[in-house]
Amino acid sequence: MGAADIVPGVSGGTMAFIFGIYEELINSIKTIGQRNFIDAVLHLRIREAFSLINWTFLIPLGLGVLTAIFALSGLLEYFLTHQPVYLWSFFFGLIIASVIVIAGHIKRWSWGLVGAVLLGTVSTYLLVSLVPAQTPETWWFYLLTGALASAAMILPGISGAYILVMLGKYETVLSAVNQRDFLTLGLIAVGAAIGLVTFAQILSWLFKRYHDYTVAVLIGLLLGSLRKVWPWKVDVSWLTDETGHYILEHGERITIEQINVLPDLSTPAGVMQVLVALALAGLGIGAVLLIERVAGRSDSGQTAVSTETSSASG
Repeated sequence: MGAADIVPGVSGGTMAFIFGIYEELINSIKTIGQRNFIDAVLHLRIREAFSLINWTFLIPLGLGVLTAIFALSGLLEYFLTHQPVYLWSFFFGLIIASVIVIAGHIKRWSWGLVGAVLLGTVSTYLLVSLVPAQTPETWWFYLLTGALASAAMILPGISGAYILVMLGKYETVLSAVNQRDFLTLGLIAVGAAIGLVTFAQILSWLFKRYHDYTVAVLIGLLLGSLRKVWPWKVDVSWLTDETGHYILEHGERITIEQINVLPDLSTPAGVMQVLVALALAGLGIGAVLLIERVAGRSDSGQTAVSTETSSASG
């Protein structure tokens, strides 16, 4: 999830869905915002607070996300700069396979569910076309940025990193991670915690009341996000200051708008690039299907053990 959250256009929520932990994640985060947990924390009843949350799930997951962000941010920044086609191809394959896997969670399709998929697809397709804005460099906006990015982070198909791009804060945050700017990161983290807990309440309610429709909309979000992760792009707009001069990051202009294009098949190098991109997309598809198969076996094994335990107790 941490590795996915670093890349604009790919969501950590997508990874949670692939691994079969999405609803557990939402319900676990939801608990943090409930009154009895907050009351226990404010009165320093630490043991009671830990008994109320799914800490054996959240703590390892959170550590894994943070580890990936700090360990992989430099590597992914390199590939985004020097080999974007190959990186996007891999994630394109991940998302295609994710749609197939998640669609299998709906046992009975209807026209209403198809409409929900279309709604999610169109919404995300339009969202990822928005041009990033120039935004304030103030503490309160970093809090707001963290809240909006974290809410998107747990939605499959809507990338928290892309929200940072839209708000004009992606390069700032990535640089803060690489330079260990803990003040900026702390503000983002506080905002993210607020956004996560708040949005988890809404998602948990939707899953309880409208489970299949919620999953259908999430599938649409994934399909719509394919516009953002299409591997072949051309830069058409760059970030500028008030005087119209380009703002540079590591000597390079910061891109704020791209258009998708077809790959160049007129040269051997272009053909080779397409073949490698297809191979990486296939690798992404294979990785998701393998993860789903392993997760399915794990769930079956746990169910069997639970059944045997119940029989033995009886």
